[in-house]
Parts: sequence; C-alpha cells; structure tokens
Amino acid sequence: MGREGLKTIFLWYLVYVLVISANAAYIKHLNIWPMPMSVSYGYGNLYLSNDFELKTEGTKFADASGILKDAFLRSIGVVRGTHVIEANSSKIDPSYVLKGIHIVVFSPSDELQHGVDESYKLHIPSQGNPLYAHIEAKTVYGALHGLQTFSQVCYYNISSRGILVHQVPLTIVDQPRFSYRGLLIDTSRHYQPLPVIKKVIDSMTYAKLNVLHWHIVDSQSFPLEIPSYPKLWDGAYSISERYAKRRGINVLAEIDVPGHAESWGVGYPSLWPSSDCKEPLDVSNEFTFKLIDGILSGCWQSTPHVRKWLRRNGLNGSEAYQYFVLRAQKIALSHGYEIINWEETFNNFGSKLSPKTVVHNWLGSGVAQRVVEAGLRCIVSNQDKWYLDHLDALWQGFYSNEPLTNITNPKQQALVLGGEVCMWGEHVDASDIEQTIWPRAAAAAERLWTPYDNLAKDPEQVRDRLSYFRCLLNQRGVAAAPLDGFGRAAPYEPGSCYLQ
Repeated sequence: MGREGLKTIFLWYLVYVLVISANAAYIKHLNIWPMPMSVSYGYGNLYLSNDFELKTEGTKFADASGILKDAFLRSIGVVRGTHVIEANSSKIDPSYVLKGIHIVVFSPSDELQHGVDESYKLHIPSQGNPLYAHIEAKTVYGALHGLQTFSQVCYYNISSRGILVHQVPLTIVDQPRFSYRGLLIDTSRHYQPLPVIKKVIDSMTYAKLNVLHWHIVDSQSFPLEIPSYPKLWDGAYSISERYAKRRGINVLAEIDVPGHAESWGVGYPSLWPSSDCKEPLDVSNEFTFKLIDGILSGCWQSTPHVRKWLRRNGLNGSEAYQYFVLRAQKIALSHGYEIINWEETFNNFGSKLSPKTVVHNWLGSGVAQRVVEAGLRCIVSNQDKWYLDHLDALWQGFYSNEPLTNITNPKQQALVLGGEVCMWGEHVDASDIEQTIWPRAAAAAERLWTPYDNLAKDPEQVRDRLSYFRCLLNQRGVAAAPLDGFGRAAPYEPGSCYLQ
C-alpha cells in the first residue's frame, strides 16, 4: 500500500473518533419523528456504503410490483439528498461500514386496506463483516415505515463528506397506536396540480400518516371525471391512487351529498331543486339517486315540486335530509363501500344510522365519546385543534389533542379508529399548502402513532425534536414553516433552522 492510501485510512479513523466525541453531548437525544414504541441504542457510528444495497433473502413478499424496491431507492435518495458524497467507503475498515439493509416481509400480499398491519422491527448492529441493517415486518407496509425510520437515523457528516448511522447498536420495535392517521386536502376550492398532491403524499410518509382524505368536490367545483355521468365534470374550474399505494397511503375520496353540491348541477341542472335553489340536491328526483348509484358502481321547502314531494311523503326538511342520507347509505353498502358520515348525521338521527357507520367528529369535544357509547366507530378531527386552515391553532395544541379524551372503556376506545388533520382549501393553493400543513400536522402524527405513555405530557418537551424534523422536511424539499408563530408563518429573523 502506498503512502497516499495510508494517509486516507488514517484520516477516516480520525474523523470517526472526532464524530464520537462531537456527538457525546447529544447522543442520548433521539431525533426520530414520530417517536417509536420501543428503542434501545448504543453510542457507536457506522458509515453508509457507497454501494448500499437491498437484500431480501428469506422474505415471502415477491415484490412483483416493485413497491419495496422503489421505497428502498426513495429512502436512500432522501438520505443522500443533494449532499456531495465524497467519502470512499472502500477505504474504510469494513467493520465500520454498513453494506446494506436486509428486509424480510412475512406476508406475500401487497393489498392495502384499513387496518393492514404496519408494525416493523429495525435492528442495526455495531459489529459484523459484512454489516447489514435488518428490517422485519408482517406486511410490506410495515417495511416501508421501517425504511422511513432508518432514513432518520442517517446523517450527512460534513467533515468526511459521507453518510453516518448514529447510535448503534440500534433496535427499534414499532407499530402505530391508531390505524387511521389522516390528512384531508381540499381540491374543490382551489386547484391543486397533480405534482403538488404527489408531493403532499410523499411528505405524509415521512411522518407515518397513512390516509389521504381527498375532498374532491364541493359547492364551488366538481373537478372529477365520472365516466358514467361525464357532464358532472362541467362543474370543474377550467389520478393516481397507485402513486399513493406504493407509499402505503390509502386514498379516501369524498364526494359531498346532499349539501355542498351546487357544482353537480352545472352539467346536470335537474339535480338542482330549481335555478334559484341549487343545493342541497333534489331529494324528490329519482335521477339524483340513480346518479349516486352510478358514481358508486336548505332549500327544498321553497321549491314547488320538492315541496309537493315532501307533502306527499309526509316529510319536513330535516326528515327529508334523513331520508336522503339513509338511502345514500344503503346504496353505498350495496356496492361494498364503507360509510363515513360527518357528525351532523349522528347528532340529528344517530339511532337510525347503519351500525357500520363511521362518524367523523369535527364540530367539537364530547362527540367521539357519545359516538362510541352508541357502538359506532369514530374518527376525530375537532376543528378547534386539528383544522390546519385555523392559522391560530398552534403546534402545541395539535400535539396535545387526545382522541380518547374521557373514553376509558377499552371496548369503546377500540372504536376510535384514529384522527385526521384537515387542510380545507378556501385560502390555500399550490403556493402555500405545504407550509400550512407542516410542521403542525407532524405534531398530530406523533399523537396518532406513538403509544400514549411515550408521549410528552408537555409539548415543549418535544420542541427540539420537532424542530429537527421540520428542518429535515426542509432538507427533503418540503416547505415546512417554522414552529414559532401562527400556521405558515415566515421565519422571524435570520438564524439557524433548528432554532425557529
């Protein structure tokens, strides 16, 4: 070996020793978001190989669609990011180099449904030759979460120009507290370009959110093509579920009825009770229900033919609303769909709802408790804490909002599927959606993922870790706003990302 080779190796060992010394002050702090269920770790560091590879020997998952391989490449991509990788891992003692990651998935299926097992185990040893990180998961979607966690324990080292894995040996056993961890986006009030929606989906995976609730249509527009009723699209201002599935994100498409539906009548005016009364949809018109059936396969009293139909059927306005909802429920159930109703239906005629109904709480506190006492399932999105368009709702409130408040019966607790933060679109478009969502949505994401006993009782205890995650989002190209100030606030003054 020449003198140049000896010099290179000596510098690598020097860097390694300096890194350990520099990290000694904060090595005990885990910069992982959301916090896993169980973590044990050491104080060593490993270098990521320049040829970091994926191994899958022993797995039952064939990965015919490439979900796992793509997730691996994405994870390594965000770790390396825009960093200049000049470190040559072939010049380092192999006992300090992590050669790759070995992933074993025990289920052969890639079916993505609510309640799919998302648990995983991540182990990064400190010794071995060759050295591999290990992920075990019951499903590929648990493995995807394991890869996201792995990406957060990798750091760029400016001195060596290489990627380091800190705190080895590291073992993480993890699973979500709630099966439903959602983010609502609203493309009916402002157009959101497809690349923006895809970027939102990518950012959701970083925080382990798993449901994109897509509020596609509302009074203002109907920007969705329904082949069976093509003229509905006339209500638009001027798709790709596979993309989300490959990232472990369920897409829940919402089409509001009977209210918030003025845009439906642009292409089919007969859905309006009259030209002067454009919502709710005409409950007396059989075509209204025929159209709803096809999709799945206010002022009613002031409109003469609707008023006549109400009188003939002995219904007032609220009773007609109940009739509409219950009939729409039967149509949805006949096509094998799950039913989610906003809480007004439960508040007005909860005893009449199908027992399969999921009630989405948004108006205030106490509703979830009443829903589960009635034996129905519930999703929590109380607007005072988890509405992202409320810019005065601070991250501390997002973190502290507890879906199981006053629900102590274990059987009733199990009926709370989880929660959802809502990004209503009246005042957001492609220019500001990301900084309005993040980092406040991340605060709620930890509440929904991390075991209750592992959550901080005072949100300020996680400020530094959330700030670190916010900066990580920025590094990954996500326009997450500073923690301080109202939602989507600009930095207060010059300074480090980690101090804002």
